[in-house]
Amino acid sequence: MKALRNYLDKIKPNFEEGGKLHAFHSVFDGFETFLYVPSKTAKSGTHIHDAIDSKRIMSLVVLSLVPALLVGMYNVGYQNYHATGTTGSFVDMFAYGFLAVLPKIIVSYVVGLGIEFVVAQWKKEEIQEGFLVSGILIPMIVPVDCPLWILAVATAFSVIFAKEVFGGTGMNIFNVALITRAFMFFAYPTKMSGDAVWVSGNSIFGLGGDKFVDGFSGATALGVASTATTATGYQPFSWDMVTGLIPGSIGETSTIAILIGAVVLLWTGIASCKTMLSVFVGGGLMAWVFNAFGPDTAMAHMPWYEHLVLGGFCFGAVFMATDPVTSARTETGKYIFGFLIGVMAIVIRVLNPGYPEGMMLAILLMNIFAPLIDYCVVQSNIGRREKRALKSN
Repeated sequence: MKALRNYLDKIKPNFEEGGKLHAFHSVFDGFETFLYVPSKTAKSGTHIHDAIDSKRIMSLVVLSLVPALLVGMYNVGYQNYHATGTTGSFVDMFAYGFLAVLPKIIVSYVVGLGIEFVVAQWKKEEIQEGFLVSGILIPMIVPVDCPLWILAVATAFSVIFAKEVFGGTGMNIFNVALITRAFMFFAYPTKMSGDAVWVSGNSIFGLGGDKFVDGFSGATALGVASTATTATGYQPFSWDMVTGLIPGSIGETSTIAILIGAVVLLWTGIASCKTMLSVFVGGGLMAWVFNAFGPDTAMAHMPWYEHLVLGGFCFGAVFMATDPVTSARTETGKYIFGFLIGVMAIVIRVLNPGYPEGMMLAILLMNIFAPLIDYCVVQSNIGRREKRALKSN
């Protein structure tokens, strides 16, 4: 690492003011600060100095996503081998999933970071670290058979229209990864729903098979419930729903892996336990209400605990709802924000059979209301303090 540091110091003058490569200063600065902690510190004014910064925060979030990503890769291979009726070792299944998911990660980062580099150069600003997290989230919330060109188009759309037009990292009002998924869902619905998109059916370097056995269905558990004609038509609870060995988006199937990530986020103080827990409380309560008083449908009668472990509910509660940029900022507001996300997700699932996965729309909807929630909380606090002040006088 010392040799790399010396090399960067040697070429750095070329990218500084007056250097022949000064036009690419933002690019060099982005790579340097990604590899090493910046040496610049504030010299005047009032500043809070801490061991944590945005780069470390993003790195910890990416680290917390690794368990869900690894399990998702294995599940991609597991579902393929199961669908084709072939047998394989743990290594075979993981290798298949790794090779299937890796191109999506590469496309996400190349397109997203490429746009951020261009914007930073154009605005003559530093390259922000926000897409480090969005770049890994996007491949984890899409079906494994999603075409790479669609992923590239959706990523470009979300980075430009959901982030850069608002001012970049920290200024966006919508979760960038969820805007990517929403764009794909509404622009290319056949590639984001149905039975065929959740299980990879392509042979990769001789791993797995290239066609499914007759009669195989790759529908998700929520998809089965949404099309059921009886109130008991949902799939009964199984531990595969917890471990993640079921069809679904790449990173959303394993509740255990997601909860490991939740522990990392809460232990490091990156995510708010108030928001996270409120989502589960709101979702569980709304599911129980539908169990008791809802319509005579499979989705309404699905047990509350099954709602929480299926689809993107758990993943959204841990990694999406807790986004510090697009969620509520006030402490009381976090409870309200999370609770309403959980409620809305279940309402959308139960009352809209055409869209059984309601977590994405619930979070995006509450992203809009997060500032209003904070405003109401602040005004309520101001009102209470004014009343106490009047009473004391």
